Amino acid sequence: MTDPCAVHAHSRSADPYVGRPPWDIGAPQPAMLTLAQNGAFRGRVLDVGCGTGEHTLMAAASGLDATGIDLAAGALQAAERKAHHRGVRARFVHYDALRVAEFGETFDTVLDSLFLHAFTAADRAVYVNGLRTVLRPGGRLFVLCYSDRHTSEPDVPHKLSQNNLESGFTDGWALESVKPTVCSSNVHADGIAAWLATCTRI
Repeated sequence: MTDPCAVHAHSRSADPYVGRPPWDIGAPQPAMLTLAQNGAFRGRVLDVGCGTGEHTLMAAASGLDATGIDLAAGALQAAERKAHHRGVRARFVHYDALRVAEFGETFDTVLDSLFLHAFTAADRAVYVNGLRTVLRPGGRLFVLCYSDRHTSEPDVPHKLSQNNLESGFTDGWALESVKPTVCSSNVHADGIAAWLATCTRI
């Protein structure tokens, strides 16, 4: 049996939503929900690696123009069903995040919930540059990712140190903050140690 924690998050080569991945908790991640409740999300919102759409729908439910992109077709179908059942208008697009620079639209807010950490260092650089392209100057990016502070079992893949995370946002970004937090998991009763980064596109 495959260890659910070993699944490559939002893999570009396979659908990680065959089964239920650990990060799919059926609700927004608490750290992202707190940001939304504090009015951090504004204007047009792009949720990258949106999965089954909880953060896209959260933004849309607050009256924002929200778009989610992902390569996992099954997850996008689930997101569409949720939008219909909840009576929320949101857009979901089957799209490769590594080509986000070619998306052809500009956003005021970009969300990345447990997605960035799954890339290799080289792909992460391409991805972050793409995010800068689709964010308007002054727009904000919020990143939630696994932290190397997580030491309990079961372990998780793709953990980033604070330095790993910060080093990706030096060119064209103002890194406002990197805060330790915890992300929820359907496998880890006490959650997973994480970082929450806030960046502004210069």
